[in-house]
Amino acid sequence: MVEKVITLENISLIDFLGTENQNIKQLAAAFPSSKIISRGNEIKIQGQTPEITKIHEILSSLIDHYHKFGKITHNSVNRYLGTDAITEEEVIITSSDVIVYGSKGGVIKAKTPNQQKLVDTVEKHDLVFALGPAGTGKTYISVALAVRALKNKEVKKIIISRPVVEAGESLGFLPGDMKDKVDPYLRPIYDALEDMIPVEKLKYYQENKIIEIAPLAYMRGRTLNNAFVLLDEAQNTTPAQMKMFLTRMGPNAKVMVNGDWSQIDLPRNQRSGLMEALNILRGVKGIGFVEMSAEDVVRHRLVRDIVSAYSELEEKRRAAREEAKAAEEGAPVKVNGRSRRQPAE
Repeated sequence: MVEKVITLENISLIDFLGTENQNIKQLAAAFPSSKIISRGNEIKIQGQTPEITKIHEILSSLIDHYHKFGKITHNSVNRYLGTDAITEEEVIITSSDVIVYGSKGGVIKAKTPNQQKLVDTVEKHDLVFALGPAGTGKTYISVALAVRALKNKEVKKIIISRPVVEAGESLGFLPGDMKDKVDPYLRPIYDALEDMIPVEKLKYYQENKIIEIAPLAYMRGRTLNNAFVLLDEAQNTTPAQMKMFLTRMGPNAKVMVNGDWSQIDLPRNQRSGLMEALNILRGVKGIGFVEMSAEDVVRHRLVRDIVSAYSELEEKRRAAREEAKAAEEGAPVKVNGRSRRQPAE
């Protein structure tokens, strides 16, 4: 009798083995002449060499399946045992618009035309600016693209950053070390990653610096190469910070800059680095720009109406400012749809 031991590394045991080891019991039932025993993160196989080889091949395939989909199901085991010709998972795999599969096996893909445009633009450009209001999926799609690039070995690491803009409470007075102080600002990034990468594997990636999540200030002095780099909430950068970040880009890097011009939290007298960068770089060849609107909001249906209402108000205020400025300069002003020149004093 031959014995072989397989160690499960960076794998959630409950997601791989199933409740009460149901997946392993299902596999063992298909090979009654052999013993398959699961203890901790080890699977021990005992039996004759031909059968041991076959079981090892199936387990290796299941491990690869887990790393791609984040879980093993009854159908997954049947698929690799050859008892199911076609499963729902196989149908999903053939979908060409899938960006990545979530940690629980769900499909993550573009849901609106502009989200798909963002995906296409990132494929064609090394530097992409994604602009749009809250809820349009900028961060989520960007993180999914980063995870896909890492899984496809197009890059060696993911680096995600946000400017830490205080809102009434100094970081120095918040409890904990620096990680504790800045983590609340980076929570949306963690949420997205946890949707796409199993917890144990995400922990491994972070411990080994394969995935870095850090405040923008930590980027200074670095050259970001062989990496997918994402700057989120870029509207809250200063011009100096934006220039610093963009000049970190290494020769083999993919960089995304996301921002929402309607949610600038900087002091009133401080210019947004994102808005300045857009004015400066619009004509630079090789840089992609994607603008989203309220039509791309994928949160609750009311969010789209809220974004539209605020945009309408901001447009009215902008028009009022232009009229006031024109009146001061004696330029033509539109009144009831007709242009009238203000008399000079």
